[in-house]
Amino acid sequence: MSTDWSAAEGTLLGSVRDRVLTITLNRPESLNAVTSAMLGTLYDQVARAAEDDGVGAIVLTGAGRAFCSGGDVKSMSTGSERAPTMEGRLDALRRRMEVSRLLHDIPKPTIAMVRGPVAGAGMSLALACDMRFGDPTTRIVTAFARVGLSGDFGGTWFLTRLVGPAKAKELYMASPAVEAEEALQLGIVNRVISAESLAAETQAFAAKLANGPRVALAYIKRNLNAAETGGLAASLDLEAMHHARCGMTEDHLEAAKAFVEKRQPAFKGR
Repeated sequence: MSTDWSAAEGTLLGSVRDRVLTITLNRPESLNAVTSAMLGTLYDQVARAAEDDGVGAIVLTGAGRAFCSGGDVKSMSTGSERAPTMEGRLDALRRRMEVSRLLHDIPKPTIAMVRGPVAGAGMSLALACDMRFGDPTTRIVTAFARVGLSGDFGGTWFLTRLVGPAKAKELYMASPAVEAEEALQLGIVNRVISAESLAAETQAFAAKLANGPRVALAYIKRNLNAAETGGLAASLDLEAMHHARCGMTEDHLEAAKAFVEKRQPAFKGR
């Protein structure tokens, strides 16, 4: 993967710095509303990053004053992106929604850096990431009920696990705006950082993970993802297998030596 790239006619931008791939939704004039083409390209770039040893973490963000206002409602109103049959619509939407699964499952940390409106499918994409860092302008709205839709891109699944079923139902059915501090209290965002420091602090945090014990972090993510739906016995089995595997890595040996020698470990990702 090149250090910098532009795709989907410039509506997606990418850059790699210190092993962190930052993907920027780049339609600021429409608050980064996503199109089918953008979502397909986003999937391709995240999938490519999963196989790229030069990428250790991914930050997903938006250009301008918003993260993402959701799907492109103008396209919806004209029907230009609709297949003519129910089956066609279903298949096309389900394929696009795979990007949420990928952000959730990829064996590398994913962070949504959000500011301003985070709505609809944009909210779902942010929730699909492992963590969310926002600033005081962050404003999260499910928005689907406002346009007569039920929700997509995994938002109901992710939000229920973050805030519980009753609160998730309130947020989806009534569609109130959740401001930054409430989002922090509810656990929807991990941190609220000043607007001036958001980019730098998110990059520093992501770089720390990207240059950490990458094998162990991948298994930690797999353990935690499995814990969302699995039972205790299955989680214990998975932990035991992954823990034993990590104990055989060069990174574990280096970390143990560094602890004894009272220095910072130099991880190599193997």
